[in-house]
Amino acid sequence: MSVQKEQDMHIVYSMQGSGNCYKLRLALAQTHTPFRIVDIDILKGESRTEQFLAKNPAGKVPLLETPDGRFLPESNAGLYYLADGTSLLPSDRFDRAQVLRWMFFEQYSHEPYIAVARYWWSIAPGGREKKASEFAYWRQRGHEALNVMEQHLAENDFFAGNRYTIADIALYAYTHKAHEGTFDLSPYGAIQKWMERLQDQDNHVDMDWRPQESNNAPIG
Repeated sequence: MSVQKEQDMHIVYSMQGSGNCYKLRLALAQTHTPFRIVDIDILKGESRTEQFLAKNPAGKVPLLETPDGRFLPESNAGLYYLADGTSLLPSDRFDRAQVLRWMFFEQYSHEPYIAVARYWWSIAPGGREKKASEFAYWRQRGHEALNVMEQHLAENDFFAGNRYTIADIALYAYTHKAHEGTFDLSPYGAIQKWMERLQDQDNHVDMDWRPQESNNAPIG
């Protein structure tokens, strides 16, 4: 990344292992948008401090700060903002609505089961024991969402407008980590091929990637 004034950059308040936070980092990388990271560890309560709640009263990450100092919570809202005017968001009215359709699906039918199962199985200390009674339900509902995706991808390379868009980014973020929530993706051949297509996109970065310039300093 070239040297750039901090006031001209986006800031992502982010937890590295979060799929929702990864969505924004991936979109920023693929749109060549300069940004820096402020790390927020939700396990340590850093999203519930007075300073952070002043920026996002919901107390969640990711939080996108624009170069002019405005704050935009919610991962898919951030995706839509970053993609506007780029190839990641179609100009056709119907295709844009299809993008939103799949982003709503991700938040209501996919993320609450696949992402939540991953969090309690692989991230939250003691989560497997605390939520042992919930995993069967999460797996049932998560596989329902995966079946919907598989059916669509059996006939389409991508989710909206027959092209790679933020709808794909939104669904990829937690799907490619579904195994960390005890989901077996081996029966889903179309999903596996779709994930390979996404990984072949220009400027694709994985969840561990960070921009060269990031900031771990406390929030002021």
